[in-house]
Amino acid sequence: MGKQEIISMALQLKAAERYEVAEQIMQSLDKCDPEIDGVWADEAQHRAKACDAGHMKTVAFEDVFSTK
Repeated sequence: MGKQEIISMALQLKAAERYEVAEQIMQSLDKCDPEIDGVWADEAQHRAKACDAGHMKTVAFEDVFSTK
């Protein structure tokens, strides 16, 4: 069964069933990668230390999300 045939069959499902299929496919793509998680954890620590040491410019929450 090819990709296009699977898509055609899925499009014949009721909306709630299509949502369930799409949700399961999305969850299969959202797997944790310990290596990538470790890289991000290291980067977060690096940024926190730089911020604490005053080596990083910070922006107030209000300025980031203002509608100027």
